[in-house]
Amino acid sequence: MESAGDNEQILGQAAKWRDEGKGVALATVVSTWGSSPRPSGSKLVIADDGNFLGSVSGGCVEGAVIEEGLKAIKDGQPRVLSFGVTDERAWEVGLACGGKIDVYVERVE
Repeated sequence: MESAGDNEQILGQAAKWRDEGKGVALATVVSTWGSSPRPSGSKLVIADDGNFLGSVSGGCVEGAVIEEGLKAIKDGQPRVLSFGVTDERAWEVGLACGGKIDVYVERVE
């Protein structure tokens, strides 16, 4: 279960990276259905140098979220990413147990 302390640490790291002049994106699990590795509210912060802290899922999903976070840093466009059993890659990304997650990704200003 995600703790408030985890999110405080992640948000603190986002602020630190912004203060250092880095581009930063924040990903947040906004909804889950069925089996999902992380609960709603889980966060992942991504810096433009590829460093990250936190977790929104795991495996290939996390890699895809980091990739989209880097794109969001560049283009400034928020996006909602959906992963689940309806995707052809469900087994590959680690949601083979019938789960679905939606992740909101935004650039931190």
